[in-house]
Amino acid sequence: MDSLQLPPDCADAMDRMGEEYLASIYGIAAKRHPDNVAVLAELGHVYTRLGRYEEGLEVDQRLVAFAPEDPTVRYNLACSQSLLGQVDESLATLACALELGYDDVEFMRADDDLLNLRADPRFEELLRLYE
Repeated sequence: MDSLQLPPDCADAMDRMGEEYLASIYGIAAKRHPDNVAVLAELGHVYTRLGRYEEGLEVDQRLVAFAPEDPTVRYNLACSQSLLGQVDESLATLACALELGYDDVEFMRADDDLLNLRADPRFEELLRLYE
């Protein structure tokens, strides 16, 4: 049996609906369980995939309040700040993530969420310090 191929625009619309549904479910869960770090982390990721960067930033800031020593939480906050063009804040947060132990420098160089940092020479200087 041949598999059904959806036109790209239809597939994209269905993907978006699925992401919006996830955002709704995680948003409800986060309201009912505001200290559930796993739910907040997923909600932040969904917001980012949807391009809802300001909401993603708010979630990442809440996560940092719960887990200030977690390098991945700090890295995700740096990504949200970068996506919003907050270059200085993002670089400072990224430095903190590196100090806390985040060490995937090659991923940072390729991560599209940090695209706004790549034009700034401080970004490469920071990564060289931790290689």
